[in-house]
Amino acid sequence: MNAFIFPGQGAQYLGMGQDLYDNFAESKKVFDKADSILGFAISKICFHGPAEELIRTANCQPAIFVTSIAAFKALSVKCPALNAIYMAGLSLGEYTALTVSGALSFEDGLRLVASRAKFMHEAAAEKQGKMSSILGLNLDIIEKIAQESGAEIANLNCP
Repeated sequence: MNAFIFPGQGAQYLGMGQDLYDNFAESKKVFDKADSILGFAISKICFHGPAEELIRTANCQPAIFVTSIAAFKALSVKCPALNAIYMAGLSLGEYTALTVSGALSFEDGLRLVASRAKFMHEAAAEKQGKMSSILGLNLDIIEKIAQESGAEIANLNCP
């Protein structure tokens, strides 16, 4: 019995998925199909950037979704007896879990993710404010900085 947890926004990095594309035909098909569905080369943004393009919400969410699906396809090729019983995802990763489980087709999952990313980008552009991810800093220090600067802690994703 296996469980899979798929990542959310923030897991992107330049070059992600290139090894999958180069070494697994099933993964290559995922990227090629995504490029066709989206109408632009998300594969090129994943593999070559520039980083400023990859980190844009409109690009990083489809990029993470596509790369996660491609990774799962590669794993399925390497381990054909893989029995994926449980699947979950962190935020954006929920769409990957739904797609890998068969609840959504790849096409529908990708279109939903692309729309989600577009709407999130538009909503952020309309409102004044910012959001940041802080990794590796003591929570007490973060709370002190937030209080001194008038910021709010909205989400704690890990201990």
